[in-house]
Amino acid sequence: GETQPTGTVSFLLKIIKYNADYELSAKQGADTLAYIALLEEKLLPAVLHTFWVESDNYFTVTKPWFASQIPFPLSLILPGRMSKGALNRILLTRGQPPLYHLREVEAQIYRDAKECLNLLSNRLGTSQFFFGDTPSTLDAYVFGFLAPLYKVRFPKVQLQEHLKQLSNLCRFCDDILSSYFRLSLGGISPAGQETVDANLQKLTQLVNKESNLIEKMDDNLRQSPQLPPRKLPTLKLTPAEEENNSFQRLSP
Repeated sequence: GETQPTGTVSFLLKIIKYNADYELSAKQGADTLAYIALLEEKLLPAVLHTFWVESDNYFTVTKPWFASQIPFPLSLILPGRMSKGALNRILLTRGQPPLYHLREVEAQIYRDAKECLNLLSNRLGTSQFFFGDTPSTLDAYVFGFLAPLYKVRFPKVQLQEHLKQLSNLCRFCDDILSSYFRLSLGGISPAGQETVDANLQKLTQLVNKESNLIEKMDDNLRQSPQLPPRKLPTLKLTPAEEENNSFQRLSP
């Protein structure tokens, strides 16, 4: 599957039909890479948790929708594997000392995600896009993370509530949805033939595909100097088991 940059970037760049970063300065290009790395490190774990690990969200929203998009019998197998993969990724990348318990890991990733959203909000300010009046790769990348989080109706809305308090990020999402993803009075917008809901489902799927990185996360993470190989009992948790095992130690 498509990994970095996410499919949302390619999708929006096809819409505007040119190199969106052509006019960026060297510093702005460096800032783009830095903010993308920030999103991957600080925001992605909480987004994965919101969609795939938080039990109410998973069973009410993510699992039914994702299962509806894939054929039987994969619809019975893949959602559970994606959920377990998302939890594995979170624990392998963030479950390090002094965070010994699952609840502590969860608390930290949501603190990091809220801090990341605050940084994005401060960086955007009152501008239409992150580098002025013209969209760039960074705008597409940020939008790919924020739009599903902003629009999907979750039972548990911890991160969503924080995002909705940042009015400029909400306006940023609304502007892009209005410009590129809605039907206009004159006909179909450049986004194509799909309706707004279909496009939002596409964006949700693009963010969910990030959890496919779990399948490729083998020796590099497990053998890194910061995280020597060890047994992680909580890696076998599913959303349904999470509540009863929330205080299980990550290390044997």
